[in-house]
Amino acid sequence: MRPALRTDGLGVRYRRSWALRDCSLSIPAGRVAALVGPNGAGKTTLMHAAVGLLKPTCGSVEVHGEVAFVAQDRPLTERFTAAEMLAFGRRVNSRFDDGAARDRLDRLGVPLDRKVGVLSGGQRAQVAITLAMARRPDLLVLDEPLANLDPLARHDVMRSIMAEVAERELTVLLSSHVVADIEETCDWLVMLNDGQVQVSGDIEELLAGHYVLTGSTESAGTMGAGAAVVSASRAGRQAELLVRGEPAPDPRAQARRAGLADLVMGYLRSPESTALPGPEHVIRR
Repeated sequence: MRPALRTDGLGVRYRRSWALRDCSLSIPAGRVAALVGPNGAGKTTLMHAAVGLLKPTCGSVEVHGEVAFVAQDRPLTERFTAAEMLAFGRRVNSRFDDGAARDRLDRLGVPLDRKVGVLSGGQRAQVAITLAMARRPDLLVLDEPLANLDPLARHDVMRSIMAEVAERELTVLLSSHVVADIEETCDWLVMLNDGQVQVSGDIEELLAGHYVLTGSTESAGTMGAGAAVVSASRAGRQAELLVRGEPAPDPRAQARRAGLADLVMGYLRSPESTALPGPEHVIRR
């Protein structure tokens, strides 16, 4: 099966600095992929390149099928009602499924006759996502879709997105700073750091290959034998290591499987560390 999104050596340069450098990744179709990284890592630049909003300086980006994009600021005309926003979407998009859009907003309890400007933050997010969904995309790209929403609204938005994924083969790429937002919904992880891909892969496989070791600071130098140390932190007399690969048994250390938060924070602390697939999983032969 062709991947939903693939980049090969993608680079984007703004004047003298590179926002993306040698970015090669592949996201399989039907996955819900989380795009994670610190501010300025290149997440929005990658998304804009994927949906055709900017031209790469070098390399290539390939999307299989139709793509829809929801920007972080969710640009909506506040004086329009939700129904008028749907009418606008229908006029400018030949693939727009007006019936499905109306049904979706009705299920979500979003009043069609109310102006966008007076809707709650969660309802505005649902209108923006519904406009994108109504284009019947194969790839849905969401730039911080849950920003500025309260916990209940965040949960409702993510639940509605997952319902769409379950109903049809839809690939989703969403960026988020909150691990809890992606922990129960995403099954693929892409981490960017300083404009480069740091981690890319199936979340279950990544977690199965990483361990957290805890022990005294005196034993930190020998903990993790047989595995690659991703990052190390110390608090008082206790040291904690994130390692890739199964470590040799050590009576001085406690070992456990890494959780998603462990994985994300560990790699963010060590930008030089990577967990990447081989080139056969990224570049078509």
